[in-house]
Amino acid sequence: MSLSDAILWPGTKVCEHFEVDPEGEAALIRWMVNTLVYLVVALIIVWIFVV
Repeated sequence: MSLSDAILWPGTKVCEHFEVDPEGEAALIRWMVNTLVYLVVALIIVWIFVV
């Protein structure tokens, strides 16, 4: 597993759950899921270290 596969893993698993191709028509769905996942992770990190 390469680094890019590891970073895109959450969105890829969601696309596989809905049985769509994450490389094709569901690329935007994968992008959105990854954005939301990493936004939540970043906000948790900021909450822990800043507040």
